[in-house]
Amino acid sequence: MTATPAAPIDAKGWGALGDRLRLAGDVAGADQAYARQIRASVTDPELIAAADALCEGRAADCHRLLSAALTRRPDDIHALWAFAELAARTGRTHDAEALLARALAQAPGFTAARYAYAMALHHQAKAAQTIAEADRLLAEDPSHPIYRQLGAAARMQVGDFDAAAAGYRTVLNAHPDLPLTWMAYGHALKTLGRQGEAIAAYREAIRQRPGLGEAWWSLANLKTVALTGDDIARMTAELGRPGLGDEDRYHLQFALGAAREAAGDDAAAFENYAQANALRRAALPYDPDETSIHVARCKGLLSASFFAARAGGGCPRPDPIFIVGLPRSGSTLIEQILASHSQVEGAQELPEVEILATRLGGGAAKASESAYPDILAALSGTEFRALGEEYLQRAAAHRKTAAPFFVDKMPNNFAHVGLIRLMLPNARIIDARRHPVACCFSAFKQHFAMGQPFSYGLSDLARYYSDYVELIAHFDAVSPGAIHRVIYEQMVADPESEVRRLLTFCGLPFEAGCLRFYENDRAVHTASSEQVRRPIFTDATDHWRRFEPWLGPLMRDLEPVLATYPNAPDY
Repeated sequence: MTATPAAPIDAKGWGALGDRLRLAGDVAGADQAYARQIRASVTDPELIAAADALCEGRAADCHRLLSAALTRRPDDIHALWAFAELAARTGRTHDAEALLARALAQAPGFTAARYAYAMALHHQAKAAQTIAEADRLLAEDPSHPIYRQLGAAARMQVGDFDAAAAGYRTVLNAHPDLPLTWMAYGHALKTLGRQGEAIAAYREAIRQRPGLGEAWWSLANLKTVALTGDDIARMTAELGRPGLGDEDRYHLQFALGAAREAAGDDAAAFENYAQANALRRAALPYDPDETSIHVARCKGLLSASFFAARAGGGCPRPDPIFIVGLPRSGSTLIEQILASHSQVEGAQELPEVEILATRLGGGAAKASESAYPDILAALSGTEFRALGEEYLQRAAAHRKTAAPFFVDKMPNNFAHVGLIRLMLPNARIIDARRHPVACCFSAFKQHFAMGQPFSYGLSDLARYYSDYVELIAHFDAVSPGAIHRVIYEQMVADPESEVRRLLTFCGLPFEAGCLRFYENDRAVHTASSEQVRRPIFTDATDHWRRFEPWLGPLMRDLEPVLATYPNAPDY
């Protein structure tokens, strides 16, 4: 979309255009339209100049002009709105939130600012607040599709999948020509176990936009639906289309890899996976050394004496059961087993521990620049208790039942076992572990929506898996028995014995329903959503061996942990 000042629409029209472009997935075009909306809304010469700078991408000039305007008129709602738009564009969503809150305090009926405020909340994963703002906007304009879609997306974040699906369906009833909304609707349906409807939604998204790589990958990622030869031909044709963006390209490559693997064409499948991962990895600023640095710092700080000196601190509530490890290690299976117990709710993968750890670290993006974990030494038992209580309060937004226990299966929390033990000393921690090559290769084949940047290179995966094993081994040494390990292959081979051990560790009585976890119709949001709706199958344990001819470098990098698996090496 190319917006020009001469376009024959007013501020309201620019805002409506921005909404349509955002629904269509044209983020850059929407940003430009919203900037033009601001330009068409202001009459003050200083704000006109600032808005022109925003439209033309002159961020420094825009910042200077708006700073001067707000110095003189700190409650100018249009200046606050424009400054928030600039902040959001440059990744400072917290600043955008604060600026828009100031504008709304002056003018609660300022609809454009309220929508921008809701988006700022959404981008910070403040789902409950986003829902409240989206609902307020909908109360004023019940037919507005972008307000309803925003509310649906936020409800996905808090696990209200039925309401999310209903919201997307309402949007599509009025606006059936939105492929991204069809895809989002498919995600909600898949999570709810409504697989046939999810497939139809993904297929409709593809019909409307044949190059929509994420919709193809979403079909492939169901793992129980075989893509056809015609599907392979169509995806291959889309890959050859000029102008295909990188995001669509790597999604198509992942989907083609899955389709060719299912068809038994392993060499071609591996090539697709390799190309997909290379493209994804090139766009991510992941440094494996940062994970190793964090592990070393944790080992240096979190000794047996460190924990002993802080005994009695933290929040004593035993509600959470944490499942940690790597993605694709069987954690969804363990959660599904536990969530089939009458006393346990599965809350899925919660970002709350990571949010607290990041805040403790001062918001640093790199482990080497963070105050965490060293800052833990300066906290009192009362402060740890407050952190534990804050975690529980945050987690409550994701809970739907009054069960006394809930599962948080964010795998990356292995890096925060020390923090968990200090702030929630009575929480259970379960380490979900799978054969090193099987786990790493399974992650390599998987495109994760967010949060797993280590998974797009086999050498990165080997480093990360090895660091994980080393850190958990450290906690096993300094706090024996604090972490219960579930070996995936042992769970598959003897599920009843492993389930009984698991429940005993969690202090729960045995219930036969835990062995019939596949009968549980709860929503499941992860890559294993369809697999845990079937009985345990054994064919996944050695599936990686089909690809062994291409996994030599991975196996060499994993040699120390591979040689001792399922035990850890001596560190």
